[in-house]
Amino acid sequence: MKKISIIMCALLLALNLSSCASKSPKVNVESDSLYVRKVEDIPSDFIFGMDVSSVLSLENSGVHFYDYDGSEEDLFKILAESGITHIRVRVWNDPFDSKGNGYGGGNCDINTAAEIGKRAARYGLKLIVDFHYSDFWADPAKQMAPKAWRDMDIETKANALYEYTRESLNTLKKAGADVAMVTLGNETNGALAGEKIWMNIVFHLMTAGSKAVREVLPKALVAVHFANPENGNAYLDYAKKLDYYALDYDVFASSYYPYWHGTLENLQNVLTTIADTYGKKVMVMETSYANTDQDSDFFANTIGSGGGVTRNYPYTLQGQANCLVDVIDTIAHTKNGIGVCYWEGAWITVGQNSYEENLALWEKFGSGWASSYAREYDPEDAGKWYGGSAVDNQAFFDPEGKALESLKVFALCRKGNEIEVKPDAIEEQEVTADLNGEILLPEKVSAVMTDNSKQEVDVQWEAIDEETMRSNGPATYVVNGTAGGMPAVCYVNMIEYNYLKNASFEDDANETPVPSFWEVSAHKQSDQLYVEDKPNDSSNGSRHFHFWSAASDSVSFDLTQTLNDLPEATYKYSISIMGGDAGDTVIYAYVLLNGQEIGREEMTITSYGNWDTALIPEIEYHKDDELTVGIHVECSGEGNGAWGKIDNAMLNSVVK
Repeated sequence: MKKISIIMCALLLALNLSSCASKSPKVNVESDSLYVRKVEDIPSDFIFGMDVSSVLSLENSGVHFYDYDGSEEDLFKILAESGITHIRVRVWNDPFDSKGNGYGGGNCDINTAAEIGKRAARYGLKLIVDFHYSDFWADPAKQMAPKAWRDMDIETKANALYEYTRESLNTLKKAGADVAMVTLGNETNGALAGEKIWMNIVFHLMTAGSKAVREVLPKALVAVHFANPENGNAYLDYAKKLDYYALDYDVFASSYYPYWHGTLENLQNVLTTIADTYGKKVMVMETSYANTDQDSDFFANTIGSGGGVTRNYPYTLQGQANCLVDVIDTIAHTKNGIGVCYWEGAWITVGQNSYEENLALWEKFGSGWASSYAREYDPEDAGKWYGGSAVDNQAFFDPEGKALESLKVFALCRKGNEIEVKPDAIEEQEVTADLNGEILLPEKVSAVMTDNSKQEVDVQWEAIDEETMRSNGPATYVVNGTAGGMPAVCYVNMIEYNYLKNASFEDDANETPVPSFWEVSAHKQSDQLYVEDKPNDSSNGSRHFHFWSAASDSVSFDLTQTLNDLPEATYKYSISIMGGDAGDTVIYAYVLLNGQEIGREEMTITSYGNWDTALIPEIEYHKDDELTVGIHVECSGEGNGAWGKIDNAMLNSVVK
């Protein structure tokens, strides 16, 4: 009997150890290609989170995930073995239409969240529950109430939110999810569940949600979540309102997308102020960065090769990793900083054959960001632009589902992986060339190294057809080359170059009496002679040179610019004027060469918006000449004084 007991104990111990091993996969990540700077003194309980809310819909659409060696594996096991500690999942109240068709975005109701939480717990991953308190996406642009709550007064809605939160958390508990944190809304910048008054948002709704969390999961952290930390004053105002209404919460969380949300220094300063002032924990609840500018699912990406974003890192695996290391480092060294969560790091394409095939899957399984069925709830956004994943180029898996090397950054940043530094990407170059001038391509370019430093390297450009580039008029050409063994690109902007400085007066502040690089010679006492910032009155840009005087026969001045370092060439000069109430006028554009007038073109002003442009062609300029261009304005005025605007001065080279 004693022997049997010993054997049974041994078996139970073995089973227990096996269970523990499955819940806490060994993190032993190595890389011979990814440079990872060590982040010093990361707290042992620091949250390395990953939002994978779309995973079930992706798998239903036929997506499979593979580890670094190419072996098919459970996504949650891959994430756990790569250093992820927490899984974040969004929860929508009822993301389905009346016929049961899903709105998309993973169709993330509480049942979806429960399944994700159950699978995450299998590998020792804790859950961050992100209640949107909406039937679909909630963000700074929209915070719509769930359909079932739409006509409720605030007290009834608060009670519904409390009951919904409590029931949802109990569902997660029964499923076996290990809930570590609950967020009361998603990016709630001044609105929540259709409410836009802070008393309703905080005192009624958030308080009801917090109460439910404390009752069901007393050990879980309660978080609030906002976006746009670049607007630091708004963040401080949010925190002040939460304090004013005495919300019971633990974590003030922020989104931080580096291509939109300002600097890490600003983020740290804002969160530190909140931590100092209110004693709250702080974290980044959402962040991400692209590893390529290529799309893989026939649906446009949030960020790519176009403009409108800040690009402090290359769109490479190394750039993605370096970006995340910097975010982690910032939060790890921010007062009360507890973690960073990457947003939808596994939201890859459901197929690479065609848009039509993918659309069918997005519609059926909700694996795109929105389906057409969402139009009943969100007609102005999802109803018009429904489709696939806009972040497939920001995932940590390739289009086939294989884990990318950059995913290892979570595990490696604790110990560092500072391998040999080498070029990772070549910064794009841009030059501007006159249609009639020399095209000079850079001899060296800046290489972004694997440690995100920069080094100048030699570049070899492919041959260009200068004659064609000049003869086709203004255009932009792409010149390819090689630098440091990597592709290099230079954008050559062929333009009709304007040799005048501050030609449209854009360099100056409003009401500057003498524009930069220009000279104003007033011959009479005009009331107003200055740069005006008024886009509707400008021929080009937002500023122009303005004149006005109340008295008759008081407008008389010259506006000139002198140049003596031009390339030897033939030039043309033009300038534009418009105005009114002029009476008799003497207005003309002119050119002086070495003090002697060599060209004059008469001009006139008639009425608002009717610009008169003078052109003086074929100005022969030789080395050491002094060239002055200008406009003379003299108006008697009709009854009183005259007014006008001068803009868009041009001095261009010409081919004879």
